Amino acid sequence: MPAPIPHSSPQLEVPPPILDTSPQPEVVAIKQLNHDGLQGFQEFIVDVLMLSLLHHSNLVTLIGYCTDGDQRLLVYEYMSMGSLEDHLFDLDPGKDPLSWSTRIKIAVGAARGLEYLHNKANPPVIYRDLKSANILLDNDYNPKLSDFGLAKLGPVGDHTHVSTRVMGTYGYCAPEYAMSGKLTLKSDIYSFGVVLLELITGRRAINTPKKPGEQNLVTWSRSFLKDRRKFVQLVDPLLQGRFPLRCLHHAIVITAMCIQE
Repeated sequence: MPAPIPHSSPQLEVPPPILDTSPQPEVVAIKQLNHDGLQGFQEFIVDVLMLSLLHHSNLVTLIGYCTDGDQRLLVYEYMSMGSLEDHLFDLDPGKDPLSWSTRIKIAVGAARGLEYLHNKANPPVIYRDLKSANILLDNDYNPKLSDFGLAKLGPVGDHTHVSTRVMGTYGYCAPEYAMSGKLTLKSDIYSFGVVLLELITGRRAINTPKKPGEQNLVTWSRSFLKDRRKFVQLVDPLLQGRFPLRCLHHAIVITAMCIQE
């Protein structure tokens, strides 16, 4: 008797997966510039040139730009957490303040961005508008410097400064630059010191609603910076004492060096 022939299972043909090769949409930030006056156009040109030539992990990336008639647009990478200013001042009830470690992380990243502009770019670049509103943050609170419309190429060769019309933001502007119009790399260092002071204290550089003597952050802080026993009194009360004392002292000493007149 012949052996039975085994039945074979039917084979199903599985179609290959369809790959979507179409480009995925990218979230970007679009900045529309004021089209009134020559100054706005010059800042647009400087912003495009600077960010086309400068590339660093702590500088915002310029994806593209558009100019059509009097319309001028800048297209940047999207920084999902907004600016440092949004997380330091006038917090909504229930919103957690920045932790000490996050504040230091932001300070270090901003410093690295400045270091690149001053020491790695050739010729060096003076940022000229360092402030908490221009430090943008990604999902992990990594900071990137943005808005290079006021940036200037720094001094080269035997020159110690560049002479220019005083620009920048009141409260962050180095006093020697404000008085003389002589712009140096140190002008950015002063502004960085003011941002450090904002990170430590949770106070704005300029806050006019406060009583006289407390409206200018640098002026208000001077007496505290001269006495190590008063360092703790500078700290943002929202931190509720959650910071390492040694690290605070280092940060305040660096801040004091940056904002020396």
